[in-house]
Amino acid sequence: MTTHGTRADALTDALLDRFLGELRALAPVAVWAHGSLGGGDYQEGRSDLDLIAVLDGPIGPGTVWKVAELHARLRTDPLAPVLHCTYLTEGTTADPERRHLTWAQGRLFRRTVTPVTRRELHTFGRVLYGKTPGELLPPVPDRQLADFVVRDQRDFWRPAVDKPRLWTQDVWVDLALVTLARATVTLREGTLISKREALELLPGLGAPVEVVEDVTRRRYGQEDGRPIAAGWRERRGELTRDYLGAAIDRLVTSYA
Repeated sequence: MTTHGTRADALTDALLDRFLGELRALAPVAVWAHGSLGGGDYQEGRSDLDLIAVLDGPIGPGTVWKVAELHARLRTDPLAPVLHCTYLTEGTTADPERRHLTWAQGRLFRRTVTPVTRRELHTFGRVLYGKTPGELLPPVPDRQLADFVVRDQRDFWRPAVDKPRLWTQDVWVDLALVTLARATVTLREGTLISKREALELLPGLGAPVEVVEDVTRRRYGQEDGRPIAAGWRERRGELTRDYLGAAIDRLVTSYA
């Protein structure tokens, strides 16, 4: 196991150590971190803990039950709600369209390991245990990565812009803006950037500066303690939607 944490991330390291200890009963081949934890932009208590576990053998009903029990035992940890893990096996790593057993948001379901996640793992995945991503995951061609990014913007984020009720929530504003900036860089340059880099880039892409500043304050703990101004969430949502609709349309038209 290699966690390489800092004292500032003591709670994170403690949870990862406990998770890896519990996971031994399922015979893991590898455990990796991606997202903020892998990319060096992790903020304890604010960022998700995005993990991939590769197990030695098929994931049948018995394994599903053991995974549910494992996460139930962790539920008292203060960071347990942000620990998300997708479970693969050595025989199921190749297909980016395959849906894998996943624990996130306090429940089990199935989702894919997307080309973006796969490229993250190859580029800056953090090995917590066992084999490296390069030993188990096929490389992600640039065309496959670009096609996925365009589909994600066109088929998921663009329709969401037309649902006003979503945009008073922090998570939608934050993730949509960051994802757009990262998608823009990936399509232009074929590279991945961190969330911090995405936030720094957004004003230059025409995003509303007051919204970007709001996201940055909350993500990096710079709140000044003042109450949220009346009507700000609604105004923030309108500014974000007005910007995103046109920005996504331009991006998709340019790269589809």
